[in-house]
Amino acid sequence: MRKMNNEQEKNNETSDRKRFSFRINLFFFSSFIIFTVIIVRLAILQFVDGPQLKQQEASNVTKNVPLTPIRGTIYDSTGQNRLAYSTPVQSLYITLSKNYSDGMEEKRSPDKKLLPELEKMTQKLANRFAEYGNKDEPKMTPEQIMDAMDRNYQRFSGFTPRLIKTNLSKDEVAYFMQHKSEFPGVDVVEETVRHYDPDTVAVQTVGYIKSYKSARETLEKYKNIQKSMSAENDPGLIYMDNESVGFDGLEYQYQEQLRGKNGYKTVPIDPRNMPEGVDSVTPPQKGDNVYSTINKEIQVKTENAIMDQLRWLHSHAVSGKTHPYAKTGFAVAMEVDTGNVVAMASMPDYDANYWQTGTISKDKYEEIKHVYQNATIKNVGSGQPGQHPDSTVLLGSTIKPLSVLIGLEEGLFTTNTYYQDTGAAYFGRNNSSRVRNASGHVYGSMDPATAIRHSSNAFMVDMVGKRLYNKYINNAAEDQGVNVWDRYMKEFGLGVSTGVDLPGEFRGWREYTSKSESALSKLAYASFGQQGKYTPMQLAQYTTMIATKGKRMEPHLVSQIKDTNGNVVQTFKPKVLNEVNFPDAYWNEVIRGMATDVSAFNGFPYDFARKTGTSQQSVGRELKDNGVFIAFAPRQHPKLAVAVVIPEGGFGAWSAGPVARKIFDAYDEVYGLDGVPKKKDTATADSNAAKQP
Repeated sequence: MRKMNNEQEKNNETSDRKRFSFRINLFFFSSFIIFTVIIVRLAILQFVDGPQLKQQEASNVTKNVPLTPIRGTIYDSTGQNRLAYSTPVQSLYITLSKNYSDGMEEKRSPDKKLLPELEKMTQKLANRFAEYGNKDEPKMTPEQIMDAMDRNYQRFSGFTPRLIKTNLSKDEVAYFMQHKSEFPGVDVVEETVRHYDPDTVAVQTVGYIKSYKSARETLEKYKNIQKSMSAENDPGLIYMDNESVGFDGLEYQYQEQLRGKNGYKTVPIDPRNMPEGVDSVTPPQKGDNVYSTINKEIQVKTENAIMDQLRWLHSHAVSGKTHPYAKTGFAVAMEVDTGNVVAMASMPDYDANYWQTGTISKDKYEEIKHVYQNATIKNVGSGQPGQHPDSTVLLGSTIKPLSVLIGLEEGLFTTNTYYQDTGAAYFGRNNSSRVRNASGHVYGSMDPATAIRHSSNAFMVDMVGKRLYNKYINNAAEDQGVNVWDRYMKEFGLGVSTGVDLPGEFRGWREYTSKSESALSKLAYASFGQQGKYTPMQLAQYTTMIATKGKRMEPHLVSQIKDTNGNVVQTFKPKVLNEVNFPDAYWNEVIRGMATDVSAFNGFPYDFARKTGTSQQSVGRELKDNGVFIAFAPRQHPKLAVAVVIPEGGFGAWSAGPVARKIFDAYDEVYGLDGVPKKKDTATADSNAAKQP
């Protein structure tokens, strides 16, 4: 029995071994089959399907290459005069289909060098440019062409077209179009070049352009555009390095509207990042057109008035002396009811076409570096050696209407209060500080309006500065009176942004907040215009606020934007930034006092409100007088407010006043200060003349 059991166990063990052996063999055989299939499949992919898949992969990689957008036009207020516009030009680009860089040249065998091939093409291009180009333009050398090709990819990627030459002649265009096969990668592309009115109309306001590559190194706006490019889904909005973009003025402020959308070529790219295959083209879209509030006729007359006045000051003695250092002048004319700026002059100016290509030569920049910025909204120096005044000067007596308004509103006096002017005011410990009237004049008894008309410094110090200080002296903060003054300044647009639609606005110097003198001294000097420096734009807005009796209008330089089909895209309506509510009697008292004698307005057919100002500034060892003038007309139904500043021009009445008169006259001719234009309609006159027998 035991023997039978042993035999059965042996048989079972043998059977188990056979089954295990079969499983092992089956596993190895299956593994062999699987690996064989994998190896065969890999071989098929490598040697049969590989080239086809590789080609398919390469063909699926494309790049969108931007084409320069067509920039919109900036018109003056009439819609007839183009202040900035673009015209089409033909440019020659080349797309490198091979890698000509120094690194690749080193890797190639001596018999496969490609650089001589590229050098041959540059010489051939130079010869054709010389033969068919405009005869009066400098000839491009092969070296210049080679540099433009950027063969070492320092400026452009491999697939990016390189600009070789712009503004091709008709003969050049015809030649390269007919011989395209002889110049691989060469394309003739229609682009635009920017032009500015040759009459140099409001050039600092219109602004200028630079290349996008240059702009993004300086301006945060373009840095942010570069950062968002990778996430941008619309290739038409992608900027290219050599594209011209607005860098200042309206060109910058309305960059997005003026730019439109660039076109682009969809280029198939091989694994080497080089172009191959056939590309498709989406054409650019022209930008919108911007309609400025600047009226060319009024603007040109304003500019001429300033330059004429500067020449007059250099050659005519007033009070026994000429003013040879009056080198600059600034003016802003702003409509009272709309906020539209009809003229904005910063003189001298320059030809903005210097920036036409987006770059400027070193010599040209040296020529314009002191005049290319808009000094009506920025603090700009005259470029003279020494401590000569900048464009932002002390307001002088033009602050006095506001001083009186503050005094009335704060209850420091009433419209019926009379002050005995003795020619000077004293303040400080033991009355150690003295402020005199101009030329030591003694005006005697006067009410607030008379104090403004005679420009009494003594009234302002005694009745406003000292009394405002005393009203708040018991407060915990000694400077509380200064804080109150500061609040009024800001409410009237002095020391804050005016809201004008231009970049880089300067907010002025509120010197009474930074000087170390006592609060009493700050208020005393501030009351007659010696503690704050503000821009001509701020002065114009402040004047407008007096004319409107409390409404601070936002200045506008653009009235509307239209697309290329003439459809209105955006309209800019009058906007009140803030309003002060003073009793009407206060406004009437102040406006009644704005009646200083100004000989330049003799014969002016309108009653108008005005205030002259003369602020002093130390230049070397001499005190120089800056001329300041503000006015609005007509007095009862104001239409236009004007501010003029002539640094080192002397008294405002005869330095800045004559410029303001010419601005009012120009506006009256074009629009009419009473709503009726005075300019004769030449077309009607010609028609009537033709009917005469």
